[in-house]
Order: sequence, then C-alpha cells, then structure tokens
Amino acid sequence: MGTKSPGSGREAFQLIAHGTTRVCGNTAPAPHSMNTSVPVVLLACGFGGKDVLAGYGALGVARTLGRLGIPVYLVSDRGTFPIASSRYWKDTFTWDLSVPVDRSLRFLLDVGRRVGSLPILLPTTDRTAVFVAEHGGVLGEGFTFPKVSPAQVRSLTNKWQMFLGAKANGIPAPETIFPHSRDDIVDFLDGARFPVMLKGADPLLCKGTTKEIINNARDLLERYDRAAAAGSPNLIIQEYIPGDDQTVWMCNAYFDRNSECLATFTGRKIRQWPPHAGIATLGVCQANSVVEAATRHFMKAVGYRGLVEVEYRCDARDGLYKVLDVNPRVSGAFRLSSATNGTDVVRVYYLDQTGQAVPSSAPSNGRKWMVEEDIFSAFRYAREGKLTLRQWVGSLRGVEETHWFAPDDPLPILVWCWKTLCAAARRLPMILRRLGRSRDSTKRPGEAADSRPSPRRASPGWGEEVDGHPTTMLEPGDHEVTHALAALGRPGDAGDGPRP
Repeated sequence: MGTKSPGSGREAFQLIAHGTTRVCGNTAPAPHSMNTSVPVVLLACGFGGKDVLAGYGALGVARTLGRLGIPVYLVSDRGTFPIASSRYWKDTFTWDLSVPVDRSLRFLLDVGRRVGSLPILLPTTDRTAVFVAEHGGVLGEGFTFPKVSPAQVRSLTNKWQMFLGAKANGIPAPETIFPHSRDDIVDFLDGARFPVMLKGADPLLCKGTTKEIINNARDLLERYDRAAAAGSPNLIIQEYIPGDDQTVWMCNAYFDRNSECLATFTGRKIRQWPPHAGIATLGVCQANSVVEAATRHFMKAVGYRGLVEVEYRCDARDGLYKVLDVNPRVSGAFRLSSATNGTDVVRVYYLDQTGQAVPSSAPSNGRKWMVEEDIFSAFRYAREGKLTLRQWVGSLRGVEETHWFAPDDPLPILVWCWKTLCAAARRLPMILRRLGRSRDSTKRPGEAADSRPSPRRASPGWGEEVDGHPTTMLEPGDHEVTHALAALGRPGDAGDGPRP
C-alpha cells in the first residue's frame, strides 16, 4: 500500500500491501488518539431482494470499522442476507431504491438524522454509487462523502467509455469496439481473430451484465441478434487476452478531495467465480508498482475522488498490464490487502473523511484472502481438468481471512450456509434428473459427441452480474451443479488424482 498524509504534498510511506492478518481479520486496537465517533452508513440496496450477494463488500466494511468501535449502519433490501447478519451493525434499515427518487432521498436523509453526527455515506455497488453521485447535492445535506460528478462515475462504470478514457490517458487496454448495428458486427468479422470477449457496456442497462468468451463468428452474430431483439444491444466486443486467473491484478485505492492518492493496495487473483470472468474467490496480496502507478495516473488524470478498484490483466504477448474494469466505489475484495496494523483502504477513507492523518504501517507478506464461494470455483476447475483436491488444499495455505466466516462474527457464515443449502434443495430434483440423463448419454458409445465449438462463458444463473458482482452467487444454475457433480463423478474428467 502506498499512502500519504492528507495535505502533506509528499509520500508519507510506501506500503504496497501483500499483507498478513489473523483469520478473524483485524485485531489491532484503534489508536487512543483516533476519533471513532463519526458513524458510517452503507448503501447496499436497489436489487429488490433478488441478489443475495450485491454489495457483499459491506460485510468487510462492517467488520474493519466495527472492530475499531466505529458505529456502522446498513441500508439493504428487505430479506435475510448474510451481509445484514453481522454483529457489528449498530442498526440496519431496509429500502427499495426502485421507488420514486424523492421518496428515496427523504428516507435516506431521515436515516442520516436518526444516526446523527453527519454520518459518512458509503455506496457499495455501481448502482448506489451512481445514485449518490446523481443526488449528491441533496444527500450532502445529511451526509459527508467525496463529491464526484454523475458523468464521471458513469464514464468509469461504462466499459466503452472507460476504454476511451484509458486510451486518452495513455493507459493500456484491450482493443474494443462498440457496435451500433449488425452491419458493424459483419464489418468487424472481416478481420476478426477469435476468441473475443463479449461484454455489457453499461452495467445498469439491459444486457449490461453480459460477460462471455466467444469462439466463432456464428456465435457472435447469434448473441448480438438475441440482444438486439430484446432492445438496445448495449454490448462491446473486446480483444481476448490469453492467460489464467492469476494474470489478473487488482488495485484498491483512495483519492482525496484534490484527487491526490492517499493509499494504494495491490493484489493478484488466484481463482475467480465464475472462472475466467468473475470476482476473486482466492487472492494473494502482492506488490506491483506498475499497477499502482497506472492507477494513480489514470484516476488523477480524470480527477477522481473517493474509493476505487481497478482491475488489470497482464498480457504475456507484450508485457503490458491492460485495464479491464474500474469500479468507482469500495470493492468487495478490499480486505484482500491489509497491513500488519490492520490498515486497509476503508480505514484510510474513514480517517481522511474525518480529517485525521493516515498513520504509517509496515507491510506484511504472503497474505491470502478467500471468499467461501471458492469451493464452487474449485468444482468448475475440476470439471475442466485443471484442479485436484490436493492442489486445491495446497492453494489455501496462507489464507488468513475469509469473507463470510469470522470467529468473532459467526452469524454471516451460518446465514450463507442456510441460503446455499436452500438453493441446493430447490434444485435437487432437477439436478438428479439431469444427472440421470447424463449417465444415459454416456451409455451410447455409437453416438458421436457434438464437435461444434461452443463459447466458454460465465454461465446463466451464476455468471450474470449486477454492478460487477454475480447476481445469484448463492443459487447456481441447475446445469452448473449438474455438470460439476457429473465431472467429479466420472474418472478422467479432472485428472486421475483426487478431486475436490
């Protein structure tokens, strides 16, 4: 992590985190001089209760601030969700952001008055980040938060506009086109090299959650036609950069009111869910001065203020780190990087927003962080023949913090397990039927398998995303569970060694 004291005009210390903390997370006490009285209100609503994982980073915020004695409050959708179950919430509120804007603004201002002390407002998703930016003038009457223009937030969340901004500021990025018609797709195919990435441009619009690898022209045209039939396609075609999950790097940073970077934390993914195109389920904190410098330059150039996560992929063909995504908000994986004294990017944010200096810290090495959904990722890798039980267990060595489980805050993991089991129970009959059909098909050796290429994609039900997060992480699609179980049950699908 690199940090500087607010207003110092120079680097206070360089701390590119690849840190260590105990599995329960932060245990370092707050400095006696630290003011912890200013409350924080987190926004993790706006999905109608359909997404159990939207804003999942709110749980990490509750723990990292709550352990310091800072009052933290949550505004979420109605329902029982793991993020709302933490013992560190001083209180929780439920709200539906789909109601008229004036009602939402009145509700949030009322929350601010009830909490008191001009609380800090912290959005946890792209949707809530855009909402806060669009209505910052009104919300500023009851909260404090970095003021960012709506156009700037949208230009960073929109993958096409982000690509243009990166190119304009000298940041390497995968080559990208934004087709406006089927004719544009046909023109692109004249010199196209497959595979390519097909992504949603604006994550808040129809098809904005699309993310899949396309292997041939026929599939590309089919996907585009399907999107066009549903309305505006809202799709970009992006150069595919070869490489596994471990070529993806993350940089969590905080920029003050003058767009000066007060902290950067870098880390590398080990596995994702969905594999090849998802959130980090296992990561390791590791120094990367190139990624840090690119993030500082990019955000400073556009005048950004606040918390941000930027993802890059290292392209082995030319050695460049190419920007994939910019999330202008707190990242769900921000706890991947933590210094020896517990400092993380959210604590830096709190200190700056309350006018306190950011203390120097010593780096800690080899820290790993895991989201429990990594078990699902392991199943997929087993199906692809890329992971055995021994390899999976070995990769977990060095994990010092997990997302849902914490010894001092056990309820979220219990709710997560309950939700997962309920989802599995609802799908069990369908899974068993499909497993039966799968076994029947393996008994027909005379029938040749379909040799047509198929796109490798983030699968429906699991792979769809909202605001950069899988929409149904806890409720896998029937076919995903079916194929995973079938793969693990058939010799040779994941190598001849043990399977998870």
